Amino acid sequence: MAPNGNNRYRSKYTLDREMPGAFPGETITRRRFMTATAHTAGAIAAASFTIPALGFALAPVFERVPHHWSIAGPTDMFVDNNYIPVTITTNPGLGEVGKQLVYVRKHNPQLDTDPYDRNRPFIAISNRCAHAGCPVRWVEAAERFICPCHGGVYDILGRRVGGPPPRPLDRFYTRVRNGLVEIGPRYSVNSELRPFSPRGPGEPLDGIGQYLYPAQFDERK
Repeated sequence: MAPNGNNRYRSKYTLDREMPGAFPGETITRRRFMTATAHTAGAIAAASFTIPALGFALAPVFERVPHHWSIAGPTDMFVDNNYIPVTITTNPGLGEVGKQLVYVRKHNPQLDTDPYDRNRPFIAISNRCAHAGCPVRWVEAAERFICPCHGGVYDILGRRVGGPPPRPLDRFYTRVRNGLVEIGPRYSVNSELRPFSPRGPGEPLDGIGQYLYPAQFDERK
């Protein structure tokens, strides 16, 4: 018993606290035990649904994307006023599935005036539409990239000029090694051609869009 004689709230035994249905030596009532058990079971059941859902939603954020540099061709194969289609390997070991068509041209000081492309020797643009991922086609006469699926149209820099695409065409990093143009990791750009980590089709990058869709942690080399 507590020194002040008030053992109703201080004692650990239910009988001392005058709880209904208490037994001598009991520290928790059956009602509280069953309630705690029900709450624990409910928490486990909720976690079994919530944790996999969170893992599915957050997995792209922590996904490590391996990068591969693929040879596009010799430097004299490309010009600065037209795109040359080149098939590169983006995912080795996947066969034809790991290949993609890329449009490549030489850097053009009159066209590539934005600060993000001034130091890139070659420009490599993805053929995947930023709307639904359909293959786009470069039409030299119109100086446009055109998507046949939903009418997406892009200018010579890959910026959207018509249709539903939410952002410009994705690009690839480029470098020159031993006289050969190499195509590296893919990256996405907003309407100002500012580079971002790769995003999926239909994901905008202007305004709040860049925060609504998670970026992928990459292994750029």
